[in-house]
Amino acid sequence: MKQFKPGRIILFLLFCMAFLSLKTVQGADIINLKCEHLSNPLGIDNPNPRLSWMMNDDRQGAVQKAYRIIVGTDSLQLKSKINIQWDTQKVYDGSTLVLYKGRTLNPFTKYFWSVEVLDKNNKLISSRISSFETGMMGIQNWRGTWISDRNDINIREAPYFRRVFETEKQVKSAKAYIVASGLYEMYMNGSKVGNHRLDPMYTRFDRRNLYVTYDVTSKLKKGQNAIGVILGNGWFNHQAMAVWNFDKAPWRARPAFCLDLSITYTDGTSETITSGSDWKTSFGPIISNNIYTGEHYDARLEQKGWNEVNFDDLKWRGVNLRATPSKNIVSQTMYPIRNVEEIKARSLRKFNDTTYLYDMGRNIAGVSKIRVSGDKGTVIKLKHAERLYPDGRADLSNIDVYYRPTDRTDPFQTDIFILNGEGEEEFMPLFNYKGFQYVEVTSSNPVKLAKQSLVGYFMHSDVPATGKISSSNPLIDKLWWATNNSYLSNLFGLPTDCPQREKNGWTGDGHFAIETGLYNFDAVTVYEKWLGDHRDEQQPNGVLPDIIPTSGWGYGTANGTDWTSTIAIVPWNIYMFYGDIKPLADNYENIK
Repeated sequence: MKQFKPGRIILFLLFCMAFLSLKTVQGADIINLKCEHLSNPLGIDNPNPRLSWMMNDDRQGAVQKAYRIIVGTDSLQLKSKINIQWDTQKVYDGSTLVLYKGRTLNPFTKYFWSVEVLDKNNKLISSRISSFETGMMGIQNWRGTWISDRNDINIREAPYFRRVFETEKQVKSAKAYIVASGLYEMYMNGSKVGNHRLDPMYTRFDRRNLYVTYDVTSKLKKGQNAIGVILGNGWFNHQAMAVWNFDKAPWRARPAFCLDLSITYTDGTSETITSGSDWKTSFGPIISNNIYTGEHYDARLEQKGWNEVNFDDLKWRGVNLRATPSKNIVSQTMYPIRNVEEIKARSLRKFNDTTYLYDMGRNIAGVSKIRVSGDKGTVIKLKHAERLYPDGRADLSNIDVYYRPTDRTDPFQTDIFILNGEGEEEFMPLFNYKGFQYVEVTSSNPVKLAKQSLVGYFMHSDVPATGKISSSNPLIDKLWWATNNSYLSNLFGLPTDCPQREKNGWTGDGHFAIETGLYNFDAVTVYEKWLGDHRDEQQPNGVLPDIIPTSGWGYGTANGTDWTSTIAIVPWNIYMFYGDIKPLADNYENIK
């Protein structure tokens, strides 16, 4: 029998501990540099933006003893520390979120910044260089004119716009600043700009409008270029009738937009291409779109190449110049809505040659995309539902209860796709989203569909995940997953109550879920935008509505402070999770 030697065991354990600690002997790292809670953001309007970072240090007793922030207009300035925009010098403090207090920031300017921290051993640790770029910083800096087409609010067809311009020099950089009342999709030389969906976010349009900034340098070329814009109704021109009276909203009008395309050339000169009377407009294949019901697309009306330089637009019409919807146009400083996840169908049931039922396997908020071939004029209807009738057909009776249609031309949660008969065709709505698990596809003529003919896209504000639960109990893990799936399905630029029946920003629903949301996701930018909606909606006597934004519905109900206390609960939770006092300061008078 071998003799037990405790000394060797102790030496072995000490060796293991020393080996495991090797990974941290090199010290800490500075990560996640953000401006206004976003990484390298474009279009910052805040003259005193918040700069934040994280110290990655898993050593025992890890601490940030001091920090130093350096901001400049040239990345080389940060190294030389000469002629910089702001230098805090060494500040003995553990803060990792600091308000910019340097020289006045200029609009349309890129700033570089870095941070140095002092760790527990008084070792200086430097971060990588990060950046932020300012935007308009005031309505006075807009040069474009708001334009629309010449139709009224009851016309269902979506307006298309285009303009061709020429750049005779080599482009160094180009930024597009676009604001719309309604929704938009923008294109440069035939390709979509960005990967956002449903921009801009929904606000009280007659009191605040959001603009979005894009870097379009890579999309421009020397010579002729084409810009194209499609406008959707969104919440601005609500054509469907429901109990909340959005069809009677005080801001309601035909969708419009304003664009500034700022171009800087390699020789140091610059110019701005703007929206104005030199644009042209026409209808296209989107013959109806409603954020609440669905989108109708007639592929026979497609105008191939409409957003490219060589397109013949002689039949297109002149635009209508419009007044600015509000005097408060500010940057959309938040994570955008995206098609975050593509979901393949779990199963396909064929009832006959004109009726199919897709099961996506899970309930999501988003859209479906179909690929199908058929005869010209074939009408495809895609009905989106969360449950089925006993016979296996889509049942919408639980989610269309607040819809008040005046006719049958715009069925609830149903897209309509009319084929042009030119081989395989593809359709995905641009200006709508739905809550669904099942998609019932019916056609006016027989079509052949396969399981892979239809996919779903899970859409939501694309906020990063920050929390995770993993346990030995599968039920707990499933509950956590389902909770997050539900939370994200109700995050569309604001927290909503449901993605199908209402799509409203119910205040009570929003603050009930905020702690769950912030434990799992970096959603602060969504809540800050929603607090701006609160300030826009609050009446002089302090009363808030139950749904925010609102067309006027929801003031003076019996729900009381359980709902309207969001104006205090939301900024307090942001402070508790982020240590950020700005939302409390911004809403202090409103809270009182």
